[in-house]
Amino acid sequence: MTKLVCQRARYLKTVISMNLISKQKKLSFAKSLLCSFGVVFCWGGIIPASLAAKTITIQLGPFEQTLEVNDLENFAKTGKLSKELQAFSSFLTPQVQGLLNQKIQIDPAFADKFIDGLVKTPQGQRLISSLGGILPGSTSQSLKDTLNLTARRVNGLSILGFVRSYPGENITIDARKAVELSLELNANNLQSQAFAAILERETVKDNITLPTNINPGLSGSQQVQLVNLTLQDSQRNRTIPVDIYSPSGTTRKQLIVISHGFGATRRHLKYLAQHLSSHGFPVAVLEHPGSNAIAVNRATNNSNLAKLIDAREFIYRPQDVSFLLNELTKLNLQQSQLQGKLNTQHVTVIGHSLGGYTALALAGGKLDLEGLQKFCRNSIGIGEAPGDWLQCAAARLTNNDIKNVELQDKRIQGAVVLNPLVGNLFSKKGLERINTPVLMLASSDDALTPALKHQFAPFTQLRGSKYLLTAIGGTHLSVSDPTYRTSEISNIVREKRGPETEKLRELVSGVSLAFIKQQTDEAKVYQPFLTPAYAQSLSTPQLRLRLVSELPGNLKKWAEFAAN
Repeated sequence: MTKLVCQRARYLKTVISMNLISKQKKLSFAKSLLCSFGVVFCWGGIIPASLAAKTITIQLGPFEQTLEVNDLENFAKTGKLSKELQAFSSFLTPQVQGLLNQKIQIDPAFADKFIDGLVKTPQGQRLISSLGGILPGSTSQSLKDTLNLTARRVNGLSILGFVRSYPGENITIDARKAVELSLELNANNLQSQAFAAILERETVKDNITLPTNINPGLSGSQQVQLVNLTLQDSQRNRTIPVDIYSPSGTTRKQLIVISHGFGATRRHLKYLAQHLSSHGFPVAVLEHPGSNAIAVNRATNNSNLAKLIDAREFIYRPQDVSFLLNELTKLNLQQSQLQGKLNTQHVTVIGHSLGGYTALALAGGKLDLEGLQKFCRNSIGIGEAPGDWLQCAAARLTNNDIKNVELQDKRIQGAVVLNPLVGNLFSKKGLERINTPVLMLASSDDALTPALKHQFAPFTQLRGSKYLLTAIGGTHLSVSDPTYRTSEISNIVREKRGPETEKLRELVSGVSLAFIKQQTDEAKVYQPFLTPAYAQSLSTPQLRLRLVSELPGNLKKWAEFAAN
């Protein structure tokens, strides 16, 4: 997701670089303040006037400007500017109105737990500390109390809801510090942080005794040979490079296919391909020509985050995999070093990020075009995560584009989805269509596809056999091959990679192998490695690892609430 993050970063950086000399420029900065403060809180509801702040004073060095909260609320609801707000007409745009009408929905029954979980995370603690700088005179306790009050009273956190809950008739905001905070925090990411913190506490290690003679996280005994192919799909005019990791000995019954994420390449999960192949499974890693690193770098619509890729890529990606399986079926019958090794009728597909969407579509997930278009038309705003913007590229599809198009491939017998991009791409009914086993990875600090919306909530909607891995402290690219170059992203979004995520990669390797083994006669032998005990055995203080087959009751309700 390199290009997408860069575009969003460039947008935010323009806020800081504004010329603040003239009054007009200062008002423009005030616009940025509203937007940046909205990264943390979104519009939720009204607090009784007797307990509400009535004015907001924005401080920018010697410059001060006071706004009436009632006027802002009326603007958020109607789009109309009062006489007092006419001076701000240049920046109180429909985009800002949309921002004020966004909210972080929280079930009131879990509001206290949400805030409690949030403030226990490093990012939540940084939020409280940063808010203290933004709101001169506030204390940590007053901020926590205000967050709790807002969440309980308005069924969600908000810009104006927070203001209305803050003690006193006026709330003063340091504009510079508010903009700085907006560059660090994302509302959806904060929800995921709080959710994961509670999941960590409520996931209890079971009494399973792990086998001592097997370690699925270590490499297998077979030598791995790399075979490079280039497949040409003339019907769709797509050239598809493929790396096949072929084990030296007798192969297992399954073929593994790996689909990379947006803006990545087929080398992104190289270690995982080598690991599974060393245990006897042939692995085919393809590169999607419309959404790989080359295609994204060539994108011509860079100014619009929802147009970085062709909308048809959401159809073409699953079709790439089906085309690959068709071609490998032919190759399996031809005289070559791969002859007889490729069982294309029994396939597990592994996908990261946009590749996770690809895997779920192949497993039976059905696109919800109407719901996606509604979200992208009414709810998308600058406070949303990059993944939410990326999914809106698919909203440009038409009913004719998807008419009579079936993305499910019956040859797919299982799906491993790592930090998948899900969001609004599938409806609840669309995910319920998936009957094949699914192993899903979520990372609490994933700023690109925040876990609550893209993993935790979708996980509750899956109806088949399923497992959820959670990396508390992990990021979107923590599961990447440590040799894979992602410097452009790393300079913009803080990513945990390399030695600090070694145990996560070992867990993903081991659990993926155990998951795939469930389709073989060694299922019982590897079942203990699909338990909380195995995940927690690899936890570190910096990266706490959890595995469940169902979310605990209260968290399941929270995730279902978020999904709806």
